[in-house]
This record gives sequence, C-alpha cells and structure tokens, in this order.
Amino acid sequence: MARRQRREADNFSLSFLDCICCGFGAIILLLVLSRIYEPQTIEASRVNLEGIIKELEQTLFDIRGESAILRRDIENTREELTDKQELVSELQGDFSKLQGQFDASTQEATVSSEDVGSLRAARQRLTAEMRRLQEKAQAQPDAPVGGIPVDSEYIIFIIDTSGSMQRYSWNLVRRKIDETLNLYPEVKGIQIMNDNGAYMFGSFARKWIPDSPTLRSSIRTRLATWRAFSDSNPVQGINAAIRTFWAPDKRISIYVFGDEFTGQSVESVADAVDRINRPDEFGRPRVRIHAIGFPLLFGQPGQIQRSTEQFAALMRELCRRNGGTFVALTDR
Repeated sequence: MARRQRREADNFSLSFLDCICCGFGAIILLLVLSRIYEPQTIEASRVNLEGIIKELEQTLFDIRGESAILRRDIENTREELTDKQELVSELQGDFSKLQGQFDASTQEATVSSEDVGSLRAARQRLTAEMRRLQEKAQAQPDAPVGGIPVDSEYIIFIIDTSGSMQRYSWNLVRRKIDETLNLYPEVKGIQIMNDNGAYMFGSFARKWIPDSPTLRSSIRTRLATWRAFSDSNPVQGINAAIRTFWAPDKRISIYVFGDEFTGQSVESVADAVDRINRPDEFGRPRVRIHAIGFPLLFGQPGQIQRSTEQFAALMRELCRRNGGTFVALTDR
C-alpha cells in the first residue's frame, strides 16, 4: 500500500516537471522566434535615419545660401540708403538756398511804389539810355564784353565745365560771368547750364530763375564748386536752351563760355542751329547767341590746337548768323 502511494507521487512529480519544462521551452522558443526579425527592423530604422539626416543637411545648406543672399541684399540696401541720405542732404541744402531766394524775392516785392517805378525804368530796353551805354561799351576796347548788345530781358549762360576749363580758366570764367551780369542790372529771368545741357540749379530745370541779388550771389558761390560732366561740345546746350526757353514775347541772349569744340563739322552745327533759331518777321533770330573764347589752350600741339581753332570758328559763325558777338580773350 505504501509502495503504491510512493509510485503515484513520483508519477505526479514527473508530470509536473514535464509541464514546467515544456512551458519554459515554449517561452524560449517565442523569444527566439521574435528576435529573428529584429536585425531587419534595425536596418530599416538606420536607413530612415540616414535619409532624414541628408534631408536636414540639404535644408541647412539651402538656409545658408539664402542667408548669404539676404546678407548681400541687406548690404546693397544699406548702400542705397546711404546714397539716398546724401541726396536728401543735398536737396535740403538746395531747398535752403531756394528758401532764401524766395524770402529775398518776397522782401523785394514789398518795396515802395517809388522804388517800383525806379526798377521799371531800369529794365533792359533798347532805349536812348541803353544805346548810349552800348556805344560806350563799344567805344572802350577794354570793356568786359566789348560790342555785345545788352537789350535782352532774359539771359542764359552755357558754360564748358570740362577739365581744361576747370584747370586753366575757371577763375577767369567766374570773373567774366560776373562782368557780364553787371552789364544787366536787372533782367526778368536767368538760367545757367553747362555745354551738355546740365542745369546748375536742378530745382529750376527748364524754368526761368527770377533775378535778384540773392540769386546772383548764389550763382557766384555755386560756380566755385560746380563740376558737371562736360565733353567740350556746346551744341547740345545751345539746342536745349533754344528749344526750351524761346518764346515770341521774350528777348533772350545766350552766352557761351568755352575753349574747345570736339565735334566734326562747324558748318553742319551752324545749319542745325539755324533750323531751330529761325528769324522772326523782322529778320531777327529768335535768340541772340554771344560767345566768349578762353585762350589757355591756344597754341598747344596736335588735337588740342585743332579743337581750340574749331571752337573759335564755330562761335564766330554762330554769333554772325544769330545776331551776337564773339569775343576771344587774349590773356588771363
């Protein structure tokens, strides 16, 4: 009886151990089977990460390129801002000058009726007094602009601002402009251009500047630093002045100041001016053309000598055809 119970107990113990072993074996088998696919999952993850890294690197390169472009644009914008600030400063200076001219003109407008009568009597007309002054100027060989009629109400200066004029003749130019202005105690309008048609006072481009002592002082001051580009060819300035400012009710004189003519044909230029400066019903040209020639380059060799002679020939012909006078200076 005791042996049977021991045998039954042994059988039960073996069966229990078999179940436990089978359970552990099944667990181990599941673990082995689950790790079969783990390397493929890791490889796929690695590939995905490399792709993401490459995309991020490309994005970084794109951002760096855009940053360089933006930095360049910012620098260009800063340069443009600096240029515009300088332009604003210059315009503010011009505005201050014009404001002063306007204030002076306003003050002049308040003079008494007696002064107004005196000013009207002093206007540039071809009266007996003006004829007397003209004869006096012609009779004096040392007059500032000998023999030039001073009957115009509007005057335009066309000045060669080239390097040769600036270097050798500019002080003389300033003195002769001052002397010419003194021949006209009062005019209705003044304009200053260079031989390429650039205006001395840009705010008055294509407009007459009212005459006043303040304006004349501003012209003298501005001449000291005026450096407009010039190619030593007064044709463009003359044509622009006639086309822009001629009017049938205005008596206008043009004064050309220069030392060279770099064009090709004197005759063709004179003919072109004739076409736009046609005579009126009395046979007088629309605009008088006078010229002052500066002698500093005369006698120089080669092309300089030729261009100087060309200027003298052109100005003599233009003045002859257009009711003016050519004066060739002989000293400084």
